[in-house]
Amino acid sequence: MSAEKILSTDNITMRFGGLTAVSQLSLDIHSGEIIGLIGPNGAGKTTCFNMITGVYTPTKGRILFKGQDITGMRSNLITKEGIARTFQNIRLFQSMTVLENVMISKHVRLKANPLEAVLRLPRYTKARKENYEECMELLRQVGLDDVAHEMATSLPYGKQRRLEIARALATQPSLLLLDEPAAGMNPQESLDLMNFIKEIRDQFKLTILMIEHHMEVVMGICERITVLDYGVTIAQGNPAEIQNNQQVIEAYLGVVETNA
Repeated sequence: MSAEKILSTDNITMRFGGLTAVSQLSLDIHSGEIIGLIGPNGAGKTTCFNMITGVYTPTKGRILFKGQDITGMRSNLITKEGIARTFQNIRLFQSMTVLENVMISKHVRLKANPLEAVLRLPRYTKARKENYEECMELLRQVGLDDVAHEMATSLPYGKQRRLEIARALATQPSLLLLDEPAAGMNPQESLDLMNFIKEIRDQFKLTILMIEHHMEVVMGICERITVLDYGVTIAQGNPAEIQNNQQVIEAYLGVVETNA
């Protein structure tokens, strides 16, 4: 593959006391890809996201982002490096508007320091105006500009999901981690989400790693898929290879025992 390698996890392992949540996970993700990370509940998928985004420091192994070792780096610094994520449970600021939710996230790129903000110096005023305009443009790009001044929690569920993704985009990532973006969606909303993810990948020149239980979504947009079971990688390949992998089928459905 000729595309630049953007993220590598080198045998990362995460232990909590005597429990191994993820064991020796190795991923290579190239620029522009949409990669799926799947597995039954409790397989270690979100733990993997937490290691990549600095919530956890791996017990073993290392994580490279654009060739830089980010293992154990603080989450805010990882965001500034260009990795953003969403969460399985929507985490919007309930007392804020759609626009305010996005502007809060955009502050990580604000071109003014805290002292300038406190004193309301001209550089801060200019930066805040630019922030407002850039966030309105972002909302336009994701189809939420018409509800910019509505309360975030008043939006339909599908649009709340889209807003959470927009908040992540406001940090200007090159790698976007989506944690079950289709959770709770009906078939039409899931189809709309698939198209939306492909659109933002192209529009914002993103690389996307996603956890998802909706197999229609995973098989429909992911170029490659890694499957975890009890923290161990049991399969890696394209959608067709994963669909026909007996070990993957058994992990999801269980082994059917027959008596002779």
